[in-house]
Amino acid sequence: MSDALVHSGHPRPGSLPSRTEAVLEAVKHAILVGELKPGQPLVETELAARLGVSKTPVREALKTLAGTGLVIMSPYKGAAVREVDQALARSVYDMRLLLEPAAAARTAAGADRSWGEAADALDRADRAADAAERSLANRDFHRALYAGCENPLLIGCLDGLRDQTALVSSAAWAVRPSWEMEAREHRAILQAARSRKPELVGDLLRAHIGAFIARNFPENSAS
Repeated sequence: MSDALVHSGHPRPGSLPSRTEAVLEAVKHAILVGELKPGQPLVETELAARLGVSKTPVREALKTLAGTGLVIMSPYKGAAVREVDQALARSVYDMRLLLEPAAAARTAAGADRSWGEAADALDRADRAADAAERSLANRDFHRALYAGCENPLLIGCLDGLRDQTALVSSAAWAVRPSWEMEAREHRAILQAARSRKPELVGDLLRAHIGAFIARNFPENSAS
């Protein structure tokens, strides 16, 4: 893990102390871009030394990341980056299939919008240097689709799946590259949103999420 890790996060206001928040964002970013690998132990003393902080904010950040599903905590082995398995992938994408198309359709049916954030995310994905950067841009695109659904509980639930989605997507693209097809699907969804066709947005997004499962986790695609 590089010394630049501490600068890679983007702390946001919240209930956590600012130092803990900065550590949390730095470690999360390192996980999502692949600097910290699935299954890699997260030793508090090592992270604290690298980030120039005490063990306390590291410990609190790891607890929070365990709550999001990016880190696994064991009373005997300590903390480690969560490994992507079929059960995790299926659970994450089942939830998205149930919730995200409806939220995106509501956003498209709402007030007229430019969809600039979604378009920008797709452009960043096209320019991405690797699958991890592409995955981060991908989650920004999907958030732009559902963030205007005007249901804070629904948004919060989908936000809670974003990090795990990025983790699953990066692993899947590394094994079975499918980004070109996904990019075409994303463009079609954005075009439907810009054309103010909420039902089509929902249908296309449902097909898009289902197709990702079928392409990358075929043994789990039947339900």
